[in-house]
Amino acid sequence: MSVDGWNTVLVLGGIRSGKSEFAESLVTDAPVVRYLATAPEGDPEDTEWAARLAAHRARRPGSWTTEETAADPRRLADVLESAEPTETLLVDDLGGWVTVLLDPDHQPADDLATIAELAEAIRTCSARVVLVSPEVGLSLVPTTPLGRAFTDALGAANRAVADACDAVVLVVAGQPVWLKPVAAATEPAAPATATAPVGASLADVEPTPEVQLPDVLTHTPPVIPNQEPGNPWAAPTMALPMVATGLVIQPGMELPMPDEYAGPQAVDRLATLDIPGAGLGVLDRVVGFAATTQGTSTPQAWGSVRVLLLHGDHAGGASAGTVAGESARRAAQARAGRGVLARLAAESGASLQVVDTPAAAPMEDQPALSLEQVESALRYGWRLAEQAADAGVQLLVLGACGAGTEAAAAAVLAATAGAEPPAVLGRVISDAGEIDDAAWMIRCAAVRDALHRTRRSARGAKDILAELGGGDVAVATGVLLGATARRVPVLLDGPVGVAAGMVSRDLAGQARHWCLLADHGGHPAVRLAADVLGLNPLLDLRLDLGEGANALVALPLLRSVLALAAALPVHPSLGGDEEPDPAADEPESTDPSYADPDFADPDFADPDFAEPDFAEPEPAGPGPASTGGDEQPASGWRVG
Repeated sequence: MSVDGWNTVLVLGGIRSGKSEFAESLVTDAPVVRYLATAPEGDPEDTEWAARLAAHRARRPGSWTTEETAADPRRLADVLESAEPTETLLVDDLGGWVTVLLDPDHQPADDLATIAELAEAIRTCSARVVLVSPEVGLSLVPTTPLGRAFTDALGAANRAVADACDAVVLVVAGQPVWLKPVAAATEPAAPATATAPVGASLADVEPTPEVQLPDVLTHTPPVIPNQEPGNPWAAPTMALPMVATGLVIQPGMELPMPDEYAGPQAVDRLATLDIPGAGLGVLDRVVGFAATTQGTSTPQAWGSVRVLLLHGDHAGGASAGTVAGESARRAAQARAGRGVLARLAAESGASLQVVDTPAAAPMEDQPALSLEQVESALRYGWRLAEQAADAGVQLLVLGACGAGTEAAAAAVLAATAGAEPPAVLGRVISDAGEIDDAAWMIRCAAVRDALHRTRRSARGAKDILAELGGGDVAVATGVLLGATARRVPVLLDGPVGVAAGMVSRDLAGQARHWCLLADHGGHPAVRLAADVLGLNPLLDLRLDLGEGANALVALPLLRSVLALAAALPVHPSLGGDEEPDPAADEPESTDPSYADPDFADPDFADPDFAEPDFAEPEPAGPGPASTGGDEQPASGWRVG
């Protein structure tokens, strides 16, 4: 067994089920992969079969090595037995292996003995192995002797290999169903941890070698003080597929949906409360949203709030008009508890985490990120949401600061919603407060050129993140998915957050139902994405304080509305009781000598009183908006 909890995985699936693509995704983070091709070349005149083999070869990264084992079916067991612990092997597939095994050129042969040898080699293999095999047990019994021999041999091979493997997954129409999860093959263990001090980079910190299971697990969060048992805020993550590298994030994930009945019930309840006038107006949507995400018709105001400020720059024309180093200055300012975002967070009693995401390459010339970086960024964002949920956070606020973020978001919107770049790119404002049309045109050209470069590229969620989105959008997407899995609502504010919302809907359509948009800020990209996602902005303040700051301005108002809706009684005309008057229970003073000195003596003055100095001192250490007391994510990515 490997230190991660599994050594071998069998991926089953029907024809064109996506089993090979899924198996390849399990080893995408391995630095080097040995691809063991078992299929024979076939008839040279069979062009369709040759095209299939060519497509498989074209999908393999350049760092992979390919070994053909079709010449001798017994060689596969030899390769497995001689593999080193540091290696990763991908066997595709056992159907081809059985075809060669039954070939008359290899007869007479003891098929069952050869299958048993393979299963034993898998059990003793010290390398990490992923095997792909067709699932033929659901088809009709073949009418020919050769067909029956093939299905019998492959069925026996699948059973023997499944018994030998640590985990087995069945892929149906691209959707994995774990038949033999890792948890059933290993003893429960603590999740992987790796503490990252402030200022650490990915190369500085690696997970501890004592890891027994992936570092993203199904949690039972700790009980939050003053929280009733069974509150949906504490609901655990759904069971999701795990591999050695962590969670498998892929299209079509089934994540939780909010309670569709609690929202309308909460809004109907508002009509019964003792509220003068027309009530809460459009802010009744806040009550409905909180009710659906909390699963109750009497939602409470969010107590624990965490702001995630994603810092990542985009190179090339996307950052035109931005002063070099400005985003890094903003991020450092937030870490020190200064600046607009940190001060608003402190006023709201919210904690603040500053997360450095990978810098994106010029999207007009090359992919912004590699697919491996996208996978890591998605899982990293998921872990950030997991850790927030474990800490009792009831609301996440997404913010971003980085050069070129607006252009990257515009490119994502153009790719996912068919928008024209000029229509979703906001005006560029210089440090002097002037409109910079030249920089705006450079940004438009960068987005246009990036879309032209990728016009024939795949438009999957991960492909868009790799080609156009960059690190901040990828991490934000992971945060939205992880928060959805843990039933934690997210307050969006700005182009990066809504771009992540557009991408996340192709991975898990449930994510958008856990998002709330406080204000569009007058940004055209936010307006368009909100319309596509069905997110109606609550306010129209048109603030431009930076992504995340506008949401924090609105947060006290949203909390006040929730607190009011939860505390007010039913109107007396509907059978409600009058609220007791607290002052009526306080006895009046009967002491004739008592008097308030401030009012009894107009000349009263405290000799020790001095006019306060309103000069703002520098913070002495981590304040309410600092992350000094927060648990660091289990990653080497820099978090402040």
